[in-house]
Amino acid sequence: MAASIIDSLKQQFKQGSILLRLIYINVAVFILLRLACVILMLFNLDGSIIFPFIEMPSAPYEFITHPWTLLTYMFVHYDVWHILFNMLWFYWFGQIFLMAFGEKQMVGLYLLGGVAGALLYLLSYNLFPYFEGKQSLMCGASASIIAIVVATAFRMPNYKINLLFLGAIPLKYIAIVTIIIDLLSVTSSNGGGHIAHLGGALLGYWFVARWEKGKDITAPINRLIDRIVTAFKPRPRIRISRPSARRSSTHTSTRPETDMEYRSRKKRESDEIDAILDKIKHSGYTSLSAEEKKRLFEAGKK
Repeated sequence: MAASIIDSLKQQFKQGSILLRLIYINVAVFILLRLACVILMLFNLDGSIIFPFIEMPSAPYEFITHPWTLLTYMFVHYDVWHILFNMLWFYWFGQIFLMAFGEKQMVGLYLLGGVAGALLYLLSYNLFPYFEGKQSLMCGASASIIAIVVATAFRMPNYKINLLFLGAIPLKYIAIVTIIIDLLSVTSSNGGGHIAHLGGALLGYWFVARWEKGKDITAPINRLIDRIVTAFKPRPRIRISRPSARRSSTHTSTRPETDMEYRSRKKRESDEIDAILDKIKHSGYTSLSAEEKKRLFEAGKK
């Protein structure tokens, strides 16, 4: 029974979108950390000794000695409610994000948004007198998720989602209210978290601003990830066989696409997607035809 469940989860992870994979990774890290804490407590050890090594510190010295926390913190969550709220927020807005952008952009923006949030948090705690003498540790995917929320809202501002008791609300208003709440909460007990949210929001806005000018700021980090993944992939053994004379004489090859034809095709596809997104901005997602929805969905998977 347990083996079949694990096999099913593995299959869903392999076949699922990058959105589901990121959610699975966050949940898996949460479960593993909880189990580690329980085991340590059974031996009368403090389970919290793990977290200073994986959460983002506000003290520069701690950060210099633990630089990997710049990445690890965005996959760590305190408790069930913390990860539940973040993953639901991520799932709802992540699906809309994939309509306007691709899976590679989601990975890159998730990481860059988290890094931006962590750096603004570190800078603020060591710049503003209010935080003088205060040290803290920060964790959670909120900054990464806020970057995706803001990017989605600026790209598709009039796309509406239904909220309980409030009805259909355009994304732009949800993003604006979220940013205002974070601005008003930077001196609260969770001030560091709200500052990180603002860092993620700024990164999300910058991503869209550059995207609309034809630049993808997530491209460098995606290339780095591709190189790392490729380096750890086993190289398949390629068996080369010579075609027979009969096969070579009857085989017809198609002409490869030239650079000019490739750029022209990509330009047409980009113009089509931009036209669909403009239609969503003015009339909403429901105004799209079945063919336009299909086209947008296929573009989001690339």
